[in-house]
Amino acid sequence: MCGIFGIFGHPEASNLAYLGLHALQHRGQESAGIVTSDGERLYAHRSMGLVQDAFSEDVLSKLPGAVGIGHVRYSTAGGSGLRNAQPLAVDYARGSLAVAHNGNLTNADELRERLEARGSIFQSSADTETVVHLIAQSAQRTIEDRVVDALSQVEGAYSMVFLTEDRIIAVRDPRGFRPLCLGTLRSRGGVHVVASEPVSFDLIDAELLRSLEPGEMLVIDKGGVRSSFPFARQEVRECVFEHVYFARPDSPLGGATVYDVRRALGRRLGDEHPVEADVVVPVPDSGVPSAMGFAERLGIPFELGLIRSHYVGRTFIEPSQSIRHFGVTLKLNPVTSVLRGKRVVVVDDSIVRGTTSRKIVKMLRDAGAREVHVRVSSPPTRWPCYYGIDTPTRRELIASSHTTDEIARYLTADSLGYISLDGMIDAVVGARGEGAEARARFCHACFSGEYPVEFRGQPAGRQLRLLGV
Repeated sequence: MCGIFGIFGHPEASNLAYLGLHALQHRGQESAGIVTSDGERLYAHRSMGLVQDAFSEDVLSKLPGAVGIGHVRYSTAGGSGLRNAQPLAVDYARGSLAVAHNGNLTNADELRERLEARGSIFQSSADTETVVHLIAQSAQRTIEDRVVDALSQVEGAYSMVFLTEDRIIAVRDPRGFRPLCLGTLRSRGGVHVVASEPVSFDLIDAELLRSLEPGEMLVIDKGGVRSSFPFARQEVRECVFEHVYFARPDSPLGGATVYDVRRALGRRLGDEHPVEADVVVPVPDSGVPSAMGFAERLGIPFELGLIRSHYVGRTFIEPSQSIRHFGVTLKLNPVTSVLRGKRVVVVDDSIVRGTTSRKIVKMLRDAGAREVHVRVSSPPTRWPCYYGIDTPTRRELIASSHTTDEIARYLTADSLGYISLDGMIDAVVGARGEGAEARARFCHACFSGEYPVEFRGQPAGRQLRLLGV
């Protein structure tokens, strides 16, 4: 997924970028980076690991300037390593440029081959670098036109922030796959911020102004904020999985907080898959609001029967399969007094491979649960995502080759129920207060196999020099 942040007009841009990225840490834990500008040159620091580990006071003091962008990453295109950490920052013939990207380009392979044939030398395996080379080779004169020229050639999902010596450019792709929003500091006029989610504004006392529209480009410089829509219109396809799992519950997306949407998903799940039970238990943290909605709908007591260690990262976005398996027992521990002798409903946001869910069911039984019923607030995940979510190949997705009953037997659950695709969309649209026409606004390819943009392979003439590597 990744999280991006940008700030213009504050003398402590690096410190505020650090705080903004800290609030976006849930979107990526592999690496963190900040690039700033003092008006004449760019300063970059990138590091593997968490934001708080990547940036000390000493490091932040070496990132001067009133303009900056930042990024937290987990890899979808390109491997996990420092050279793929973002923001990517380069020197080229027209000056210096940095870019941070949330999403995935579906034609990156094709573009990379074409660029390499023209003499481009790539220094990372991230799909984002193709955009930098397209900008460097563009015949357009202004940086804004070069960005438009480059992005007009790419396909897929991209919310991006670009940094030059004197401005920030923020862009959301025409389908609006990934979120991007604009805010301003309350305590200091003329300071503008952009971020993947508004929760990063709260930490720095900034006010959310609005979300960028799909296909919108903002240019933020000393003259203020300028908006344009330079790309051909496309059918909007917001990622519904932002509401199901990735976004923080306190983030307002599309007119409603993610918390309210997830609670609505739980109520709909209760309508579709009721069960007689003694207690409803969530898989923390993303399953909590849905479990609350489920318990509310069926009148079953809600309890925290699984306690999460908050010193362990989100296992879904860890790059190592061995860590993912080990993380289940490292991350969760049962409350036996809540579970012993009870008929338990455990509510989770999704089942991907099934291995984690199987271990959770066993954990509940070992703690004394008499029955374990699994309920899932998203439909079966049958297809991989090509737009920025690190889902496995299709053969690793348990729902792609097994029925619900077969999955229930694998999990050793007494019953298993997924919310329906229509039920999920209805719940999201209803919670956001939108009409029936908004049902077509979402991408749900990982559940339905209906891909809005074709995928053309696995992302893998002027030489660019990467800064700070």
